[in-house]
Amino acid sequence: MQNLRLGRVSYLNCLPIYYALESGLLPFAGELIPGPPVMLNRMLLENALHITAMSSIEYARNMSDCVILPDLAIGADGRVESIMFFSKMPVTELEHKKVLVTTSSATSVALLRILFEHYYHVDVEMVAAPPDITAMLSQADGALLIGDDAIAANRKVTLEKWDILVTDLGQAWKEFTGCKMLYALWVTTRRALEEMPEQVEAACRMLHESYRIARENWEAMIEYGHQQTGFSRAFIQEYLQNLIQYSFHSQDQQDLMVFYDYAYKSGILDERAVLHIWEGGNCPG
Repeated sequence: MQNLRLGRVSYLNCLPIYYALESGLLPFAGELIPGPPVMLNRMLLENALHITAMSSIEYARNMSDCVILPDLAIGADGRVESIMFFSKMPVTELEHKKVLVTTSSATSVALLRILFEHYYHVDVEMVAAPPDITAMLSQADGALLIGDDAIAANRKVTLEKWDILVTDLGQAWKEFTGCKMLYALWVTTRRALEEMPEQVEAACRMLHESYRIARENWEAMIEYGHQQTGFSRAFIQEYLQNLIQYSFHSQDQQDLMVFYDYAYKSGILDERAVLHIWEGGNCPG
């Protein structure tokens, strides 16, 4: 896999998948490219990456060019703690107000738009902005952040006792639909499968093996995450053990299709999504 370029979303929720690669517990001769989801999505579509965790909405927008690797995703069945909407008033009172949404994400922005339209029934102005909670709330009545930015912002708001309401979008989605939310999928391109199928298959096995090794070295991984992020060990333990889920079984796929159906109804998707899951090779799943 010497020439394989693998995207690594630079958030804590991906740590169990990449810890063994980053720590040297599992050799990897290719290149690990870190970055926010939006950057890695673009790089995959430009053939600058061969595999990455891709925003689930971006897969649906580009499904003719992409293939999902089996049984690996980032999801949460309710509360997620890292897809957070901060507002100066209750969400249902934001009619015709401006909210700023992070430029780092695609799926969470689509999720917020769906919740505004179909759950909260409010019409808001959504504007993209850099992920800075202080700057965002100085310019608008609400702010959407994801990943480590959301975790840090929530901690800041809580510790400094800001007069701000915080909505966990994973919990809101669960209350609205009863479904688990799938935020990202591990995706390759049809071009990569045509040009280097054996390397893609080996990388798929490697990602699953990396996750297995992380589970066997859990305490060391928690410490590594603490050193990397500064978040407390207790929070990282709760977040990775009890909130974030990595499966992509049949029920997960059904739940994802509910999200895609709402995205289609809201005009976020131009056509109904189809899950193209790679069935070739010898990947787990």
